[in-house]
Amino acid sequence: MNPLIEVAELNDSLGDVSLFDIRWALTDPNHGRSTYEAAHIPGAVFVDLDDDLAAPPGLDGRHPLPDLETWAATLGQLGVSTQSDVVVYDDAGGTIAARMWWMLDSIGHKKARLLNGGFDAWIAAGLEVETGPRSPDPAQYPTPAGFSGVVGHQELEDRLIVDVRAVPRYRGEHEPVDPKPGHIPGAINKPVTDNLDDAKRFIDQARLVAAYSDLEEKPVVSCGSGVNACHTALAMRLAGLDMPDVYVGSYSEWSTLDLPVVTGSAP
Repeated sequence: MNPLIEVAELNDSLGDVSLFDIRWALTDPNHGRSTYEAAHIPGAVFVDLDDDLAAPPGLDGRHPLPDLETWAATLGQLGVSTQSDVVVYDDAGGTIAARMWWMLDSIGHKKARLLNGGFDAWIAAGLEVETGPRSPDPAQYPTPAGFSGVVGHQELEDRLIVDVRAVPRYRGEHEPVDPKPGHIPGAINKPVTDNLDDAKRFIDQARLVAAYSDLEEKPVVSCGSGVNACHTALAMRLAGLDMPDVYVGSYSEWSTLDLPVVTGSAP
């Protein structure tokens, strides 16, 4: 299944898909729910990145994965079964919503897609929205065997790490949230925003191939807290490449553990 869905196809599929709004902002914990309740795509259920797609923050980072039993229970509470055709979106080009797409793909869920262009593309198309909260009908989701494609900080030696944070954070010039500035030694920088055009839609496949074909087989993608990295994993899938591994703890874990860091442009 193509991991992307376009606005026109989603509009034709409303009522037949399980639709989730995953808006979120690093500096405003109320951004997601407030913007969702003000206006969202009809039928969409709000998903909170911090509460639904992550365990509580700690030494293993700001957005560690929930345990498998908790993830299965969350999916059930959201009305997702193994047969659900899931579509996710946000207002950030998919850089947040891709976390749920990846978490579903990682446990082998067969049908999961991200809305290309997100909520902005829906609005630009002049389509209707609805307001207020929406509660899904609960379902049952079996506990999966595990998350595939996950690596920990102990497994990064001799692996190519692709850090998808913005250039100033990679260089250590700006660090708004993690304990110290810089990047993991040896990590190269390919900012997640380079996956998108000015309309916050994915660039075409040829450009994605050009962006990632120089990487060695099976790199590890990393970011601030294991969220934006999932977007680059999706971009590599669109480029026709194998899924990379994801360092879910990412720089938030690495820096919290006070492991060595590098500043500047060089890996």
